[in-house]
Amino acid sequence: MLTKFETKSNRVKGLSFHSKRPWILASLHSGVIQLWDYRVGTLIDRFDEHEGPVRGVHFHISQPLFVSGGDDYKIKVWNYKLHRCLFTLLGHLDYIRTVQFHHEYPWIVSASDDQTIRIWNWQSRTCISVLTGHNHYVMCALFHPKEDLVVSASLDQTVRVWDIGALRKKSVSPADDILRLSQMNSDFFGGVDAIVKYVLEGHDRGVNWASFHPTLPLIVSGADDRQVKIWRMNDTKAWEVDTLRGHMNNVSCVLFHARQDIIVSNSEDKSIRVWDSTKRTGLQTFRREHDRFWILVSHPEMNLLAAGHDSGVIVFKLERERPAFSVSGDCLYYVKDRFLRSYEYSTQKETQVLPIRRPGSTSLNQGPKTLSYSPTENAVLVCSDLEGGSYELYIIPKDSFGRGDTIQEAKRGLGSSAVFVARNRFAVLEKSSNQVLVKNLKNEIVKKSPLPVPTDAIFYAGTGNLLCRAEDRVVIFDLQQRILLGDLQTSFVRYVVWSNDMESVALLSKHSIVIADKKLAHCCTLHETIRVKSGGWDDNGVFIYTTLTHIKYCLPNGDSGIIKTLDVPVYITKIFGNTIFCLDRDVKNRPIIIDSTEYVFKLSLLREKYGHVMTMIRKSDLCGQAMIAYLQQKGFPEVALHFVKDERTRFNLALESGNIQVAVASAKEIDEKDHWYRLGVEALRQGNAGIVEYAYQRTKNFERLSFLYLITGDLDKLSKMMKIAEVKNDVMGQFHNALYLGDIQERVKILENAGHLPLAYITASVHGLNDTAERLAADLGDNVPPLPKGRQSSLLIPPSPIVCSHDWPLLMVTKGILEGGLENFGKSGQDEEDDVAPNEDWVEDLDLVDVENIQNEDISMVLDDEEINEENGGWDLEDIELPPDLDTPKVSNVRSSIFISPAAGMPVSQIWVQKSSLAAEHAAAGNFDTAMRLLTRQLGIKNFAPLKSLFVDLHMGSHTYLSAFSSAPVIALAIERGWSEAASPNVRSPPALVFSFTQLEEKLKAGYKATTAGKFTEGLRLFQAILHTILLIVVDTRREVDEVKELIIIVKEYVLGLQIELKRRELKDNPVRQQELAAYFTHCNLQLPHLRLALLNAMTVCYKAKNLNTAANFARRLLETNPTAENQAKTARQVLQAAERNMNDASQLNYDFRNPFVVCGATYVPIYRGQKDVSCPYCSSRFVPSQEGRICTVCDLAAVGSDASGLLCSPSQIR
Repeated sequence: MLTKFETKSNRVKGLSFHSKRPWILASLHSGVIQLWDYRVGTLIDRFDEHEGPVRGVHFHISQPLFVSGGDDYKIKVWNYKLHRCLFTLLGHLDYIRTVQFHHEYPWIVSASDDQTIRIWNWQSRTCISVLTGHNHYVMCALFHPKEDLVVSASLDQTVRVWDIGALRKKSVSPADDILRLSQMNSDFFGGVDAIVKYVLEGHDRGVNWASFHPTLPLIVSGADDRQVKIWRMNDTKAWEVDTLRGHMNNVSCVLFHARQDIIVSNSEDKSIRVWDSTKRTGLQTFRREHDRFWILVSHPEMNLLAAGHDSGVIVFKLERERPAFSVSGDCLYYVKDRFLRSYEYSTQKETQVLPIRRPGSTSLNQGPKTLSYSPTENAVLVCSDLEGGSYELYIIPKDSFGRGDTIQEAKRGLGSSAVFVARNRFAVLEKSSNQVLVKNLKNEIVKKSPLPVPTDAIFYAGTGNLLCRAEDRVVIFDLQQRILLGDLQTSFVRYVVWSNDMESVALLSKHSIVIADKKLAHCCTLHETIRVKSGGWDDNGVFIYTTLTHIKYCLPNGDSGIIKTLDVPVYITKIFGNTIFCLDRDVKNRPIIIDSTEYVFKLSLLREKYGHVMTMIRKSDLCGQAMIAYLQQKGFPEVALHFVKDERTRFNLALESGNIQVAVASAKEIDEKDHWYRLGVEALRQGNAGIVEYAYQRTKNFERLSFLYLITGDLDKLSKMMKIAEVKNDVMGQFHNALYLGDIQERVKILENAGHLPLAYITASVHGLNDTAERLAADLGDNVPPLPKGRQSSLLIPPSPIVCSHDWPLLMVTKGILEGGLENFGKSGQDEEDDVAPNEDWVEDLDLVDVENIQNEDISMVLDDEEINEENGGWDLEDIELPPDLDTPKVSNVRSSIFISPAAGMPVSQIWVQKSSLAAEHAAAGNFDTAMRLLTRQLGIKNFAPLKSLFVDLHMGSHTYLSAFSSAPVIALAIERGWSEAASPNVRSPPALVFSFTQLEEKLKAGYKATTAGKFTEGLRLFQAILHTILLIVVDTRREVDEVKELIIIVKEYVLGLQIELKRRELKDNPVRQQELAAYFTHCNLQLPHLRLALLNAMTVCYKAKNLNTAANFARRLLETNPTAENQAKTARQVLQAAERNMNDASQLNYDFRNPFVVCGATYVPIYRGQKDVSCPYCSSRFVPSQEGRICTVCDLAAVGSDASGLLCSPSQIR
């Protein structure tokens, strides 16, 4: 069973599939009817007007209707588009068991516990026939799919077939009057509409279900006697053909499968059983643990079934419908009707190649699952699930090609997957042992390879390589070298599609697609809500794939879109240009022509092929909101602008791309306040004062205009604004303008007119207008306000603007290829309108008023916009004297394509990089890339992970950061080494570095101290930190350079020694290796106190292990160092005395103290004089030859044995 969809709900009693849409209705025991989309898995709607359980439900085949019947004796007809019940049919006197629409006539048949079957006309909303005869509950009643018959099943242990031919004749209007008369007579005198044709008796208990075969004269029934019976009928009689036994409880529902010779039944024994209707044997049983099954339906068009049980619905298929196929060059090989066939793409010719054995098994899903083809050997591997997974190998004879009649015995074998990996070799997966068997064409095992991951399927991944699928990842395995070439975490992969050049692979899961390269490096992941079915690569490297409902594309960056909608699912086999070749579920080849313009356009944008983009814009019909949104999202609003005709969208895109010219034209067309305001904001951002002024004028936004004139320093217009505010009686506006202008007399006058005499008096007094102050004091009398003592007054005048009355200066830059190319594209009448002289556009300028000649009662004239615009009587245009270049606002729209930008100075960090060959100084400048290249060239450094934090510290430490003011970005300043005020500003010193040689000396002392205290891990960390930091220090003299090199050797010896000792402490159960490592530790070049401790340690270890001869050697060496600690010398003498009595070693060690040696830094074995070795180019540690090319284990930086020019840490080393 292939489960497609499951729900969790109350007990499901009725089900119905929609004939066209992916919907299923489920009626529940709780009284709710649910409408589900089984493809997406969502609940679309619920209908709950019934009281009590709803046992029957059915969709109409063509109308947006469904019918339901419940335990409330009601039949309800619903319109799912209107989401409501249209009407209720009343007449039954007990529970209603089933309801069904007729496929042709406006009828509904219903079965009820009142022992009747009723046929209703849902158009006239009346009962047109009552079928009586059963003497117990009628459990089900169904129309025949083609003939005028109804079958019913009842608890009276019978199945009845009713002939409703008379009802049909009656409902279809008769042609002549005589027939009509006879019909009227039968109506008056009780004519019979439906008669019992057959009564089928044979069940021992009540019958729960009966249904017709879709094409044959067969009936199948299921009953409480746990049996399924098949009945045959002819024109005169019906009889029992056979009984299917196997259910352990009441059979609740049974039906014939529409497309296969099978019967499906379900039961209260919690199982669904599938039977072969020709052999009448059981094929398969599907069980649930806790849920009894109640209802079973099949889809009218598709190969789908649904079953309702105690806790929900399950929608399922019995067999896979995906054909097995393989593409080779121009040919497609696939299996259809037990034949291997080929299809040639170029000629679209189909050929039958050879017959393929029919599975002799009795269960489902045993047909060919996958197919693999070897073109050179003309061999085909067909895999199926037969016997738990098996394959068949066919060699296609050259001469029989096209006849398809050669029957040859296939070579067979067991294996869950089989695939060709070379010309005459194929790999078979043996799941039980998790290994791959490589076989030849004689089906003989040539090689066995264990797989590195638990694998449940294998796919081809290039010659000699396999793509192995595990539960949560896929890997590419090289069968020859037995190594992993790639590994990728992914959800469970079902299909694998390689591109033609084998450079890219698409991994198809149920609801996702992962695109990766040939080494399984992840490129992008795409998620789909609907199941992904197949895919293929086109010539441009775009992945085209199908879901259940669509053909879609996926670009290399993960962008996707829909190409075409599908009626039925198809499986892509190959893509040639604009033609997609597919196989459908009937295994027919279907070429589908698609329009690839959209994804080729997006691909060209992605790959920056702007020439191609331009051509497509000119020649293709690319439009639509999705394309505009895509161009916006990808940062090409200027390109989107050329697709758009809608003015509002054009306006938004023009603002986004900064194209003020188009924005102004669109704003004039739209002419709404909000659009003018947004245009003003964008123009202000660009510093285009003329357009800002024009936009504010169009919206009569006087406050913003005043502020604009203030910041552009246009005091003449500001004073006009003050007069306009006075005419409009806008006291606050008038006062603000006076404040902006610094006009004291005007401010006093405004305050006086507004009745604020104390404020007017204070303002006049403070600013020295004594006459006015005296006059106001007289008016105030005793209420003259006192002035604050000891305060200094100052005149409030706004600062002068930096750029006065000009547009802001703009930096000229070269136009992008897209902007330049689109400049002259699509010039039309509208574009000419854009180029109209600006005078016509916006030199309504500021429609200012000749305020002197206007009395207060004439204010209405000023506010009448239309009159003012047409005549200059109210608003004076001539008295604004503007500089000649500012008469009209102009858009900065320079059409030349070549501009020279001002040259920027060279940053200090760039000067550092140019002047220096020292890696530390490049890192300080922030050029980590060149610093890494220098270290690789000088010292063979390959592992930079330990240096990352040091690089960042160097860079941060050689710069300081200042914040100028809040709106400006932070300024980074380089700190130079040895800077002084006397130095010339044009001469740049090298960067100041945070690491110095003296710091390293301090660290060395700390390392010695940790070693003495026995804190070996701490000591090792300190010594390795010194090795890492030495690379990034700079010293001045040659002598210091020698000291640095000497420090490397000292630290290297300690790192090696401590690593050996820590390794020894890890080994608990290997005494021989412990002694060897203790011995090697004594041969590291350590400080004398540390060497004594190492010798004492080695002597003790060997003595305890009864290796007295070796222990005596360490005792002698310890005494030769003249140990200052008396107990050390005493122990050594005692060991020597004990050893002299018995100079033997209990175990043989890989240690010869007489032969000089060095210790390998990776394997910790001695490399004796004369033996070959390789060394680390940085720390000079020695290694056995097998370590060549690996990262040095001592410094953890350089590659062992690589070429290097040597340490460079001082300017004095560079001539």
